[in-house]
Amino acid sequence: MNIDTIVQTQKNFFATQQTKNISTRRALLKKLLTVLIKEEKNITNALYADFKKSEYESVMTETSIVISELKRTIKHLNSWAKPQSVTPAFLNFPSWSKIYKEPYGAVLVISPWNYPYQLALVPLIGAIAAGNTVVLKPSELTPNTSNIINQIVSTVFSPEHATVVQGGVDVSTELLAQRWDYIFFTGSVSVGKIVAKAAAQFLTPVTLELGGKNPCIIDKSANIKLATKRIVWGKFINGGQTCIAPDYLLIHRSVKEAFVTHFQKEINKAYGENPEQSEDYPRIINERNFNRLKLMLKGETILVGGKTNSKDNYIAPTLIDEPSIDSEVMKGEIFGPIAPVITYETKEDLHKIISHYEKPLALYVFSNQQSFAKEIISKYSFGGGTINDTTVHFANHHLPFGGVGESGIGGYHGKQTFDIFCHKKGVTKRYNWLDIPVRYAPYKGKLNTLKTFMRLFS
Repeated sequence: MNIDTIVQTQKNFFATQQTKNISTRRALLKKLLTVLIKEEKNITNALYADFKKSEYESVMTETSIVISELKRTIKHLNSWAKPQSVTPAFLNFPSWSKIYKEPYGAVLVISPWNYPYQLALVPLIGAIAAGNTVVLKPSELTPNTSNIINQIVSTVFSPEHATVVQGGVDVSTELLAQRWDYIFFTGSVSVGKIVAKAAAQFLTPVTLELGGKNPCIIDKSANIKLATKRIVWGKFINGGQTCIAPDYLLIHRSVKEAFVTHFQKEINKAYGENPEQSEDYPRIINERNFNRLKLMLKGETILVGGKTNSKDNYIAPTLIDEPSIDSEVMKGEIFGPIAPVITYETKEDLHKIISHYEKPLALYVFSNQQSFAKEIISKYSFGGGTINDTTVHFANHHLPFGGVGESGIGGYHGKQTFDIFCHKKGVTKRYNWLDIPVRYAPYKGKLNTLKTFMRLFS
């Protein structure tokens, strides 16, 4: 079946109104939950086959997140989908007003390779829960995971309701040429701009989950030992291939030496003296990205790590000392296990570096001075962040996850995943037992009365 036919078939199915039935949505999501729990081991095996991601890390960052999101959605779907009553305008008295959660229709979800299971399934769950049809395009760079996602979706859903389309750039290009009712994309800034341009042709609403150069500030008052432990975890989980990982480290000059010492110790604790032998350390996704990252190491002073192996795309957890702002490693998002260290002494030093880049997806600050941390959080615009830890804001489903500016458009997780796939349709009902005549022509002699009403009840 070609893409034109797939899209038209889904639009025809949506027109039957069957996807709007909440009982049907819940039944399908429950069926999906049963299949996902049954297939968890096969999913973690697929993730390992794609880039040696350990079962522990796969459960922590992929399967458990999807299962939690799915259970939460099933539990709360009735209340989320229920029309929301809001205070009616007094000028409409007597009346009521409600917000109806209306599905957009045919939704396209394009997911990335770095968390190929979680970042495909979570938006799929939200789109189905909201009453849409879905075409899911997983990454061609993780074929084992994409294949099992295809198997799961085809087991649970009829193809006119939800289907997986696999392929490379040519397939993505053909999908983006279609007229969708909503597009959800996770990936790089450069591809995000292509998606936005394609969506603009039809004024299609989009969610763009992108990336950025995420600063991590270590103040002189920080607990250096604990900060280093948490930074090593957040930076090198998934082999550093995480959109919200700390990208570069801004360390107060007075604590740099202690930081580097503890950094090496924490690497050894986490992955051993030779991380290449660790069962817990993933590989770079492919040769292209391996070569891109290896180029960043050229000519730099290595404080920790630096070892590479092209046989299986291995790059050691690496700390680079004081790279130039114009160096390869500082030009754009690293998206790998390389952490540049740049020292600062004043807030002006910090501002000069952070403001050099577009608004990041995440920002982190380690400090025991509440006023300093609060100032940093308030001063800079970023998608989301954490004080005295890294990446853990992602785990709170009450917080929106998303970027700002070049790091993305829109936020999701929890109820907000459901909400982004709904159009909020405002409806007012007027009652007939009273009809105040002040709004009707002729207007002569009514102006003062109008002003009184408008100002009194605005």
